[in-house]
Amino acid sequence: MIDLHSHILPGLDDGSSSLAESLEMARLAAADGTTHMVCTPHVMPGVYENGTTNIAQAVEALVRELACASIPLVLYVGADVHVSPDLPDRLKLGKVPTLNGSRYFLFEPPHHVLPPRLEDLASRLVGAGYIPILTHPERLTWIKSNYDVVERLNALGCLIQLTADSVVGAFGRTALYYSEKLLDEGRVDIIASDAHGPSRRRPGLSQAVVAIANRCGEDEAYNMAVKRPGAILQNQLLAPIGKVSTKKLYAGSASRFGGLGRLFKSGSLG
Repeated sequence: MIDLHSHILPGLDDGSSSLAESLEMARLAAADGTTHMVCTPHVMPGVYENGTTNIAQAVEALVRELACASIPLVLYVGADVHVSPDLPDRLKLGKVPTLNGSRYFLFEPPHHVLPPRLEDLASRLVGAGYIPILTHPERLTWIKSNYDVVERLNALGCLIQLTADSVVGAFGRTALYYSEKLLDEGRVDIIASDAHGPSRRRPGLSQAVVAIANRCGEDEAYNMAVKRPGAILQNQLLAPIGKVSTKKLYAGSASRFGGLGRLFKSGSLG
């Protein structure tokens, strides 16, 4: 599986605080079936002053440590990019990294306050040739009274990424409700861990993938955890999401991918 959202780089934000924690996160991710992971520390002016250069250097250093520890996890450069008015300019100048240098980037609005002109900013970004991936909208507290904003952002061209823990109820009933609503409406493109540590908010996608397979079918679970993330890392355009099946599956059922067990062991990109 391919995880597009993680805070595995040590010391850059509120995620991993040490190399030891980063290595343990990598071990947990690999053991759970993740083969590729994008390192996406927060880029938040005034709080986390990360940028393309220091993130790339941190990824390079962690890649060397994973090799020394024989941990089979491929890492990529990315960022969890917070909303700011000058974001289009910073992306254009290369100050903020996209996901593996692609047109795609993680786009995170404030958690508790709907910022003014968010849709205008998203429209400018799409018009400039970027594809924002709206991170964990199910966890935004303002989604309750502004679900229509998420719908319009999606219509503008923003992709939607759910957090794996939300899908299994670990972020509470509200996040679970909106996860299921977005899934049932066929709006979800990506499932990602948003991992922050080896103990709290651990890496891992498998439990969420099983839940999605049971709700939407194994094909769509595969698309969210492997096919679409792989295409994003290769800068390919994504096909529109088709009609999502809500037929429940029985444990051990097979699909054209050979069942969920094969999904967790897949080492291919895309």
